[in-house]
Amino acid sequence: MAKTFGIIAKTLYGLEDVLAKELISLGANGVQIGRRMVSFEGDLALLYKANIHCRTALRILKPIREFKAKDADELYLQVKRVDWDVFLSPQTTFVIDAVVNSETFTHSKFVTYRAKDAIADYFTERGEERPSVSVSNPDLRLHLHISHNDCSISIDSSGESLHKRGYREVQTEAPINEVLAAGMILKTGWKGDSDLIDPMCGSGTILIEAAMIALNIPPGIHRKNFAFEKWPDFNRELFEEIYNDDSREKPFNHRIIGTDISPVAIDIARKNIKSAGLSPYIDLKVTPLQQYKEAPPTGIVVMNPPYGERLSSQNLFELYQMIGERMKHVFAGYEVWILSYREECFDKIGLKPSAKIKLKNGSLDCEFRKYEIFAGKRKEWKKPLTTADSPT
Repeated sequence: MAKTFGIIAKTLYGLEDVLAKELISLGANGVQIGRRMVSFEGDLALLYKANIHCRTALRILKPIREFKAKDADELYLQVKRVDWDVFLSPQTTFVIDAVVNSETFTHSKFVTYRAKDAIADYFTERGEERPSVSVSNPDLRLHLHISHNDCSISIDSSGESLHKRGYREVQTEAPINEVLAAGMILKTGWKGDSDLIDPMCGSGTILIEAAMIALNIPPGIHRKNFAFEKWPDFNRELFEEIYNDDSREKPFNHRIIGTDISPVAIDIARKNIKSAGLSPYIDLKVTPLQQYKEAPPTGIVVMNPPYGERLSSQNLFELYQMIGERMKHVFAGYEVWILSYREECFDKIGLKPSAKIKLKNGSLDCEFRKYEIFAGKRKEWKKPLTTADSPT
């Protein structure tokens, strides 16, 4: 039986519950939800699967030591107690990424230096050459997390953040994070059972993530590499078996439709969709939302309209007013999901949401709101408001 160990999957705020479901579906045990992370138990195969298949994970970490430290000297001693020759040699390179939330340790760079010193001294005290640091292309990427006095060291199995799928060739000015886009779609419950429309599609991220969900194509399939491929115990045969397994893929018999007011954005989206190999499933057209006259009989709308960084308040409010008007007149019978962060913008939509989900888009505290568009009068449509706030 394969050896199991503790694993941590990092994610964006608000997507922890979605990530937990993804991990359980892959066979994870002992799943526990934390803040922007999910911990679980698994073996090497599951660690590979999590990197390849999890749409809402940013990185997959393998913890190697947990301890408490009251100051930098104690941190140094605890780091030096790790059996570093299991993971490193004088010929290998490493880098340390530190995340610090502590009254004691206030500078992440200083913490990183002390941890590097501890690893270097571990080898020099044994009469060996110390391994070198490589920021750009290390053989081993370490993650040091400090919360108050609680410290943990993990090996990063992912390398570059998993939101960097590998299909994006070009982008618009403010593209949505791929992990957030996938998480939003999974939050709606849509799995390819109807048409999906993004009427402000920008560079096409929501469209691409939707198509990959509908076809059940692993999000990591376009990545050039993962950090675990440089680990001493890397099992290439096992990895290739998991990577090449397409048994979970499924047919998709509906359409994904993307439109945008900008011809430049549509051109960028077309390039990215082609790069992802998804052109047969996605229709693109230069169409301003205000020119929408009709929509397919049934479907779902998922959109990430502008929030105001590049628009005046007056133009922004007019935009959201138009969004509400078009939703009401064109998309009767649809579920419409809109991500934004300004209450005044939501107010201008003029529709009552049936769900509100708290998410973060970069540094912005956003809400992802669901509107059930009905034909006729509001009083004929009685549904309670639900707030689907994510666990913290």
